[in-house]
Amino acid sequence: MSSAITLEDSEKQSAALTSLLAAVGLTAFKIVIGILTGSLGILAEAAHSGLDLVAAGMTLVAVRISGRPADRSHLYGHGKIENLSALGETLLLLLTCAWIVRESAHRLLFHRIEIQVTAWSFAVMLTSIATDISRSRVLARAARKYKSQALEADALHFRTDIWSSLVVVLGLIAVKAADWYPPLAFLRQADALAALAVSVLVVWVSARLGRRTIDALMDRAPEGMEERILAVVEGVPGVRNCHNLRMRYSGPVLFIDLHVLVDGAQSLSQAHELTETVERAIQELAPQADITVHPEPY
Repeated sequence: MSSAITLEDSEKQSAALTSLLAAVGLTAFKIVIGILTGSLGILAEAAHSGLDLVAAGMTLVAVRISGRPADRSHLYGHGKIENLSALGETLLLLLTCAWIVRESAHRLLFHRIEIQVTAWSFAVMLTSIATDISRSRVLARAARKYKSQALEADALHFRTDIWSSLVVVLGLIAVKAADWYPPLAFLRQADALAALAVSVLVVWVSARLGRRTIDALMDRAPEGMEERILAVVEGVPGVRNCHNLRMRYSGPVLFIDLHVLVDGAQSLSQAHELTETVERAIQELAPQADITVHPEPY
């Protein structure tokens, strides 16, 4: 059992560390090219990648802590740290949006800046897209395998980065078109507009991520799970009723507590065997859940 846990922690931490190292390289690359070209779209992406760096660091710390076993101070384990990490990512994303919107409005309305679109402008964005595709796949694979919300949040984050990077590339193409064909000079505003489009995408992913994170922190039960568990438990021979059903997530682990009414004439051994049958029935719906069944005499 301990070797399986060690392997799980190792794979989760490896995925998080890969994301962190990629964020370091991309952030530095985008900052340099953004400053050299004056592109707000690229600088917006650099700020986004900088927060990706912070988020990736938070995820790495979260998966390390969440892997610790339960102790006397944390009887449900340390899984909630993954939910807190995802909430921190949401707040960082919203801060990114505020900065991008402010800078875009300033350039569109008050201070127009001439930007230079070079081969490096496209190189940095295409590198970013390729990197985000790779790391989002690695994170998503590990998140599905171990049901890690922190890794899932990171994967969702970087899938959105792919689309925002594509928007910036379109903005750079529009600016280049304005250089080649002067009647299209209005397209020079496309870089700032692309940055605004990035912020819209970031707000969208932040709202989705924030809602799921708050649901987890508020112990919201999985949609429809209560009805399915009641149906399967009350279908077990010997169970007359199922009540006081409670569920909560702690990181990737779903904890389920319930009471069942059983025949009062059963022996303690028979009642225990029945609870084992109930647990196996629930495991079909929620594999690897931590289940506690309390039998009561009918």
